[in-house]
Amino acid sequence: MSETKARQRSTADERRATVMRTAIKAFAERGYYGTSTMDVAKAAGISQGYLHRLFPDKEALFAALIEHCSTILREVAAKTVAKAESSDPESVIAALASSYGDVVADRDVLMILMHGNCAASVPVIGEAVRTCYARQVEYIRAASGASDEQIRRYFGDALLSNVLLAVGAADLDTPWVRTLRG
Repeated sequence: MSETKARQRSTADERRATVMRTAIKAFAERGYYGTSTMDVAKAAGISQGYLHRLFPDKEALFAALIEHCSTILREVAAKTVAKAESSDPESVIAALASSYGDVVADRDVLMILMHGNCAASVPVIGEAVRTCYARQVEYIRAASGASDEQIRRYFGDALLSNVLLAVGAADLDTPWVRTLRG
């Protein structure tokens, strides 16, 4: 009987992973407000009822995507900190800044984070977004020893980069983009 339970859990875990992969693409493309649970269920090849067994509602699904992206950010930051040439806070922050492009090169992750900011007025999503930011800030503080001002500058630059990438301006060579890119 325990084998049956393990098998069912594995199937649910596999389905959950499939739903997450499908949902990240759907929500990244159309946003929180433009994507329905029916869209996600259909793309994942499951019924909407089964989707609701995995995630009770659209808010819970999107919050899980924010958490997933937060984990990706944290993992990349940890790898970067481990490879930093110096433990000096400025060096660690510089290494993190240079590796940030690797994270947001996955446009789906970038867009989930951007859509999360836009849907933060939904309580469950707002909490997921705040938790994501808190995890990132506190990890970077602990890993780098950077001051509040250094951390604020790092996040300010990263968030501006997110906007430039999201609106397709990062590769433009125009005065306003050059000004914002620095």
